[in-house]
Amino acid sequence: MKKYMNKFKLKRNILISVIVLIFIFIIYFVSIELKDRSLVNNQYKGKIKSANLSVDYEISQVMKDIDKLGLNTVNVPIIINVESINSDIMSIDNNSKEKAIKLIKKLNKKGISTILEAYPWIENGKLYETDWNPINKKRFFYTWQNTILNEIIIDVANPLDVNVLNIGSNFVHLEGYQQNWSEIIDFVQSKFDGLVTYRTNWWYTKKDDLNSKLSYEQKLNNNFFDKLDFISIAAYFELSNKRINTVDELISALYSSTVNNRRQNIKKEIYNLYKAHRKPIFFGELGFSNREYASSQPWNHATSKVVNGEEQARCFEAYKKVFENEEWINGFSVFCIGKIDDEKNFYPSKESIKVIKSWY
Repeated sequence: MKKYMNKFKLKRNILISVIVLIFIFIIYFVSIELKDRSLVNNQYKGKIKSANLSVDYEISQVMKDIDKLGLNTVNVPIIINVESINSDIMSIDNNSKEKAIKLIKKLNKKGISTILEAYPWIENGKLYETDWNPINKKRFFYTWQNTILNEIIIDVANPLDVNVLNIGSNFVHLEGYQQNWSEIIDFVQSKFDGLVTYRTNWWYTKKDDLNSKLSYEQKLNNNFFDKLDFISIAAYFELSNKRINTVDELISALYSSTVNNRRQNIKKEIYNLYKAHRKPIFFGELGFSNREYASSQPWNHATSKVVNGEEQARCFEAYKKVFENEEWINGFSVFCIGKIDDEKNFYPSKESIKVIKSWY
């Protein structure tokens, strides 16, 4: 009996030891994975504090804006020329590429990180990437991977130690091709030394609008998001129909949008996207016009003829207060900087600059 008990104890101890070792290995490898890829903040001292550049940016103005806003990162575009909204033929603009190389070298010297983006320029900028719907999808994905992204990686991203490559932005008509994007991510990660993201477009939901809910569900179930290092969002969520808002009203709207009585809980839906894919969320475009009604259509550069830099600042302040301390948010990129003229309604007002500079 004693011999049997000793044998039982030995087996039990061995089993416990094996279970403990398995548990330790699981914890170790999960922590390594999180450290190496998912927690992008480890590449930065804190969060990503970035700004997008207008395609006609001036390098001297970019360098001034970095200091003005207290940035640690810049989103640098390389123009991809596209003939028409249904075209599957595209080419890298060499002047834009050379300009990006020149800027990134300056950013590196200054210790500023880079997010590099292939930026579709459709019909010479007349049309938006959200409407791009190539006829031949197979040709689009082949060219986008093997010509556009491959050349950008070889000529720019790897030689200049770019931190992040944005493989696509706001491709409303192309985002559903999950297998193609999954293959592109595998391709890029096999060749590029940095982190990989994709910027998905903003969305809305409304209780009695089934299509809006289905569209949001598609984002939650999009399996190629699982392969990214972090998920970027073009955060042009519609908040309020009011001409002018208080910060508290805009904060409230982030929990229950008043536009068209949608009552969309924007913060919760963004968190659910993080929860579904367990990837940090990055506001890859966060911008508002310096106009009244800025919060009603943040994507619109001309919501009103009446200039109101304070209203723009209140929009930034609301996002800051709601998201600044959330661990699952890894930063933001202000849209947009790099050039100042009468047409640049998104350029941060003096009131907005104060808010942005104090953020992170």
